[in-house]
Amino acid sequence: MSTFVLVHGAWHGGWCWDRVAPLLRAAGHEVHTPTLTGLSERAHLLSPQVGLDTHVEDIVRLIDILGLRDVVLVGHSYAGQIVTGVADRRPDAIARRVYLDAFVGDNGETAWELQPETVGHHWAESAAEQGFGWLVPVRKLAVLGVTEQSDVDWLTPRLTPHPWKTYTDPLRLTGAVDDVPAVFIECVTWMRVFASQAERARERGWPVYELDTGHEAMVTAPKELADVLLSLV
Repeated sequence: MSTFVLVHGAWHGGWCWDRVAPLLRAAGHEVHTPTLTGLSERAHLLSPQVGLDTHVEDIVRLIDILGLRDVVLVGHSYAGQIVTGVADRRPDAIARRVYLDAFVGDNGETAWELQPETVGHHWAESAAEQGFGWLVPVRKLAVLGVTEQSDVDWLTPRLTPHPWKTYTDPLRLTGAVDDVPAVFIECVTWMRVFASQAERARERGWPVYELDTGHEAMVTAPKELADVLLSLV
C-alpha cells in the first residue's frame, strides 16, 4: 500500500481533506494531512516571516520524523510550490508528485508570477490594502467554484488569512525534483486560473486529468478526486 501526504493550499488546513482521506484509508493506504505553519489551527504561529521555505520545511520534517517512503505527495493550488520544493529536497522518499489545480514552478519562480496577471494584481492589492502588507485575505468561495451552501458553511469558519511571503518567495531547486514522476489534475468547472499550469504539465509530458468540478475538488468532488488518486497507485 502507498503513503499519501496531502498538502492544502492557501487559507486552508489539513482538515480540508476530511472527505478524501477516509476513502484513501478505506482502500488500505496510509494518509497524512498536515496543516502548514501559520494557517487554520496553527494560525497562532503566523508572522511576516512565514514563507515558502517554512512550509517546505513543514513537509520535509514530517517525512523525516515519520520515516515516510514511497510517498504520493499531493499539493492543492499554492501547495504545488511546496510539492516541488519537497520533492527536490527528498527525491528518494517521493514516489510521485501530484499537482491538484496547482502551481508548476521552476527554479527561481514565485507563485505570484505564475498566476494570471489580473489574479496576481488582485492578490498583491489585497495584501497591500487589507492584509497589512503581508497577509492575503480569504477570497469569496463562489469565485473558487463552491456553490453549495452546506460546503460554504463548512469552509467559511475554518479559513484563515494566508502569508503573502509564500507567494513572493522564489523556488530554490537543485534539479533533483526532475527525477520524481509527476501528474497534474485540473479542475475545469470554474474560472480555470491554473489552465496555464496544466498546459505546462502537458508540455513536460506529464499525464493530465480533468475533474468536472470547481477549484475546491477535495470538498466538492471528494470521491472523484479519490478515484483519480487511487488510480495512480
